Amino acid sequence: MLEINKTALSIAAGVAGTLFIGYCIYFDNKRRSDPDYKRKVRERRRKNRKTGTARSGLPSLNDHEAIERYFLQEIQLGETLIARGDFESGVEHLANALVVCGQPARLLQVLQTTLPAQVFGMLIMKMQEFGNKANNENNETPKIATSDKIAPDMSSIGLESSSDAVIIDDLE
Repeated sequence: MLEINKTALSIAAGVAGTLFIGYCIYFDNKRRSDPDYKRKVRERRRKNRKTGTARSGLPSLNDHEAIERYFLQEIQLGETLIARGDFESGVEHLANALVVCGQPARLLQVLQTTLPAQVFGMLIMKMQEFGNKANNENNETPKIATSDKIAPDMSSIGLESSSDAVIIDDLE
């Protein structure tokens, strides 16, 4: 008798799971076929581009309050994770805070005195990775080539200037 109940229960769970998946597929199809769906997605992407709230999680560099909130959040998260023993994730969050910090050298001094030597070494390695990544991105072909009138000395930041002004917008 107990076997019948287990079998009936497993069949009922299978049917319920199938119905739920069918429900999800039906309403996802209905949502995507809505004529305003693509327009809404484009508007949301434009809005995110203007405000700087991309999926990367970094705040807009123009919004001082958002940067401050992000900085404090990353420091707190990093400290919490390191206290729990999750050093890699904690270092990642501390490195994110250092990227947006106004005085990173000062913060590094404070972190050097408060963090264990091993964790501080991991932080330095992470910052070197960020530096190498930024350096590689600067050495790649720029997506925006400016005329000499707009930026007469691009060599100081590692980009060559061009006589033609060509702007490529690959976000749309």
